[in-house]
Amino acid sequence: MKELTKAEDQIMQVLWTLKKAFVKDIVDQLPNPKPAYNTVSTIVRILEKKGFVGYHAFGKTHEYYAIIAKEKYTKFYLNNLVKGYFGGSFQSLVSFFAAENKMDLNDIDLLVKQLEELKKQKP
Repeated sequence: MKELTKAEDQIMQVLWTLKKAFVKDIVDQLPNPKPAYNTVSTIVRILEKKGFVGYHAFGKTHEYYAIIAKEKYTKFYLNNLVKGYFGGSFQSLVSFFAAENKMDLNDIDLLVKQLEELKKQKP
């Protein structure tokens, strides 16, 4: 799987939300200033070639849908982020965000409780 560009990610976010959409529907969901219809159409076709998007043809128009689940891409993206910026250490990632976001003790306690719950769920 390849990492998405910012524009590709933006379009995938729309498709993951809408489940299926025509290019016009995608353009309508994008923030202002909206890109040109042809620009979005080109990016969607690139996403199709990358294996992220499929479509159903209705004459000359296509209704697009995501082939790659958002959860699958999120896992891939975050693993690459941790490998690239935190030496593969999730502990370093959490420490970084705790320090950068100036987490107070209550937030840290809540995080520890959530991690303990996850630990209980794993065999």
